[in-house]
Amino acid sequence: MRAIVRDQAQAVPDIHALRDRLERMQGRRMDAPVLPTHPAFTSLLPGGGLRSGSAYAIARSMSLLLALMARPSQDGAWCGVVGMPELGAEAAEKYGLDLDRLVFIPDPGPRWLAVTATIAEVLPVVAVRPPAGANSARGGAEATRLAARLRDRGTVLLVQGPWPQAEAVIDVADPHWTGLGQGHGYLAGRELTVSVRSKRTPTARRARMLLPAADGSIELLGAPTERLVPRESAEYRQRAAG
Repeated sequence: MRAIVRDQAQAVPDIHALRDRLERMQGRRMDAPVLPTHPAFTSLLPGGGLRSGSAYAIARSMSLLLALMARPSQDGAWCGVVGMPELGAEAAEKYGLDLDRLVFIPDPGPRWLAVTATIAEVLPVVAVRPPAGANSARGGAEATRLAARLRDRGTVLLVQGPWPQAEAVIDVADPHWTGLGQGHGYLAGRELTVSVRSKRTPTARRARMLLPAADGSIELLGAPTERLVPRESAEYRQRAAG
């Protein structure tokens, strides 16, 4: 029994040393808090949500991006969107984002990495689309500083495109729109497959979902639906018009 206790006692510092080494290699804390997101993504994402201090490489799907940001925004987190001039307040509001806590930077210019790093200093959730031709994997010192800032501030970064040392890669495939008849009608909803690959789950996790459904909700097929409630934005529109 004494031998077992001694071995266990010796194992404790060994485990701590291994944990410290893994955190240094992965560039983040293994017990970093997780921001909840829509329940449809819970079974797909490592830890069940968006891990603070981490970056995610996501498909260039505005619906996917807004669906991932909606729950943190509704929970009170400030969000920033960089380099997506086509994203409007109406679309963000439809997915439930709080427009009073949403910062738009439509055109960050050639120093988009520096702009993103500055925003990540103060906002807990930041989404960015690198400009055409930009190679995020070769961002050099600026990309390294941005990664360090994410860890220090606990910011979640959602990148539409490849990103070095991403916590996970979130992709969409096989979209199918509903609402169209024989060459006529209105697009009502979209069914697609969302897949997530990460260092923890090298085999991709996949789920078929409606993103969005005809009524604006996000529905994990075969599971209960949770509707994203649009924010009231009359005051916002008055300020924007004025």
